[in-house]
Amino acid sequence: MSALPGDVVVEARNLQRTYDVRRGLFRPPAQLRAVGDISFRIERGRTLAVVGESGCGKSTLARMVALIEKPTAGQLTLVGHDAVSPQPDQRRELRQAVQLVFQNPYGSLNPRKKISTVLEDPLAINTSLGKPERAARARDMLARVGLRPEYANRYPHMFSGGQRQRIAIARALMLEPRLLVADEPVSALDVSIQAQVLNLLADLQAELGLAYLFISHDLGVVRHIAHDVLVMYLGHAVEQGPKARIFARPLHPYTQALLASTPGLSSQRIVLKGELPSPLNPPTGCVFSTRCPHVTQRCRDERPLLRALDERLVACHYAEKFLDGSPPVRADVPLSPPFAAPVAANL
Repeated sequence: MSALPGDVVVEARNLQRTYDVRRGLFRPPAQLRAVGDISFRIERGRTLAVVGESGCGKSTLARMVALIEKPTAGQLTLVGHDAVSPQPDQRRELRQAVQLVFQNPYGSLNPRKKISTVLEDPLAINTSLGKPERAARARDMLARVGLRPEYANRYPHMFSGGQRQRIAIARALMLEPRLLVADEPVSALDVSIQAQVLNLLADLQAELGLAYLFISHDLGVVRHIAHDVLVMYLGHAVEQGPKARIFARPLHPYTQALLASTPGLSSQRIVLKGELPSPLNPPTGCVFSTRCPHVTQRCRDERPLLRALDERLVACHYAEKFLDGSPPVRADVPLSPPFAAPVAANL
């Protein structure tokens, strides 16, 4: 199972995930919509970054795309096949086509297993390769992620955080996936190491044609790694489109606030008032209406739908007024990897 150059690796249409939350013995369960009507596609060799505050649904979306959780509604297609209700003979192939890189490199590796075992286990479970072939692949993969092949005989506690994350990336690549879901893969690393890992991901993408779903709250990192951006708030997409377009002129007030909160990315200073609404009781109108500095009664009464504007999608009734009114993001920060040393120091 493989995607041809330029093919769509993963496509989601109106993806939703809701949970039943118990509220007591004599009360019916409440509906918590963690993800509501999210649609996107990622092509071979491209990166979609999903950004937003904690609790906005980023990780839930990642788990659905990684086939860990099943969507409540919507369609999910992976390398041309239905990933929501796949045929029995396709289930294993689909799970091999998408792999995860977790946030915490200290907790994602089994401390009792040697690195060779950590890397060879996916091959032992999913392929018919013999021990010599698995060992050779493990050594080759360590070299590909910038580690010495002899490190295969060591244990995870003998490595730094950056080295452990390289090992985690190597493990994710052992089954030759087409899509890598990276959930905050550099947030637990030192600033100087973040740039090295991001450069590695960029090099692997160029070499292998991987598609990335990159979950992050750090817009400074997203600016360098992503091709497209999906901004989420309370489970909904509020702005979505090419990274360069969104960073140059954000049209949704929430996107503007996110950029303004990242040092060096915006000359604006936006202070959001109020608290994040409960996902059990979201606003009836725009989900951002309780904190938006430009809110009107229409925003409180009517939920805006995603619509095309200025080469992106935006869910705001008054997005047009920001086309000329919002100041652009700093243009002197490079837009794509590899990272120069001064940029790495600012990550």
